[in-house]
Amino acid sequence: MKNLLLFDNHINNNEDKKNGDFAKFGTFIDSKSKAIHRWFTYPAGFSYKAVEYVLDKYGIDKSHKVYDPFVGTGTTSVVCKNRGIESCGIEAHPFVANVAKTKVKWDYNYADLKKFCMNFIVDIKNQNGKQKELNIDFLPELVKKCYSIENLKKLILIKNLINDNVPDKYKNLFHLALVGTLRVSSSAATGWPYIAPKKKIEEKDGIESFIKQLSMCLEDLISTPEEYRKTKAEIIEGDCRKTDLPDNYFDIAFTSPPYLNNYDYADRTRLETYFTGFASSWGEITEKVRTRLIMSATTQVLRNKYNTDDIIYDNLKILNKSLFDEIQEKVSKLSSIRKEKGGKKSYDIMVGQYFNDMTLSLMDTFRILKKRAKYLLILGDSAPYGIYVPTDKYLGEIAKSIGFKDYKITELRKRGEKWKENPQRHHVALRESILILEK
Repeated sequence: MKNLLLFDNHINNNEDKKNGDFAKFGTFIDSKSKAIHRWFTYPAGFSYKAVEYVLDKYGIDKSHKVYDPFVGTGTTSVVCKNRGIESCGIEAHPFVANVAKTKVKWDYNYADLKKFCMNFIVDIKNQNGKQKELNIDFLPELVKKCYSIENLKKLILIKNLINDNVPDKYKNLFHLALVGTLRVSSSAATGWPYIAPKKKIEEKDGIESFIKQLSMCLEDLISTPEEYRKTKAEIIEGDCRKTDLPDNYFDIAFTSPPYLNNYDYADRTRLETYFTGFASSWGEITEKVRTRLIMSATTQVLRNKYNTDDIIYDNLKILNKSLFDEIQEKVSKLSSIRKEKGGKKSYDIMVGQYFNDMTLSLMDTFRILKKRAKYLLILGDSAPYGIYVPTDKYLGEIAKSIGFKDYKITELRKRGEKWKENPQRHHVALRESILILEK
């Protein structure tokens, strides 16, 4: 128990509170200005400082291996690589996984890369003006609404030049630099998480924005520690509910899984996936992304696939009968309430299936961690239709039933206070917290 309390003791220490803003650990705010992390702003991301804090407090160094089952855009992996620590991350969203893979690739010939970047920038400037001949009719309407025709054609020109002229060894880097300019150069309000084409803002030149972004990426790469550029940082596009990773392999796991708050992770990258051609419609995003993700949004639900009267998997019933009954009771309440609501959102299925999915993920993570290894999760609780779901507590109880030692929960910040004046929302106090487990 002493080890479990270590993080909690430090995080509640007044001096640590003075020196570190723990309330931001579950947000991407700090990472927006940090080298490598800033390449792609991701609303579902968390602070790189949270990873640094955990590595320091638990004495994780180059002799250890770190695991992140919901690695997202690679925050945990980038921090580890910057310290020469081997890591592995799993990400089910194909586009997001590719972002992470690109952010942890540092073993370039930098003299050659710098020269190629300079020549490519010259080539873009020489080609500027030729974009007028390009056709943009093939693009989804959402993309066309986010830019002036002239600026959108500039962005397409860059994409075509990357596809035609950039060698494979640099292509992902250049594509990510372009993707990182999309929201910056838009004339629509494309700030995360929503895209609002009708709300216009000042548009920035696509070519100038790309050149700035590419130059920043190059600068960040050159600043990486040379001795750690080949440190293993494996990003696996896959499912953390069932992996092929070896048993008893990792010394610590740190992650922030999807929150149970009806946040559609597939939809949040719609502008990027539409522009790149990865997907072109809501249905295609569902097929390529939503069906692969942990259940956390009602947009993932097909009601005819589930029986809400008996939705919880038997393995949870076997592991913890009382918790099984408690979650099922809340699912049943939500099933009843939704019939009275205009939107009739499938929060009942979302809640039940979320804990089914997370149980499988916890079981797999338990398997691949070494004995006495820590597992820390940044989490948010939930109250769909006003029915409180203490996600951190439930996952702690499930983890304990699987075989983890007793759990500890540390609150990071209050959530939902900005919605207090909205009469259509619930007024249940919510929080963001860290769940601390030990095998």
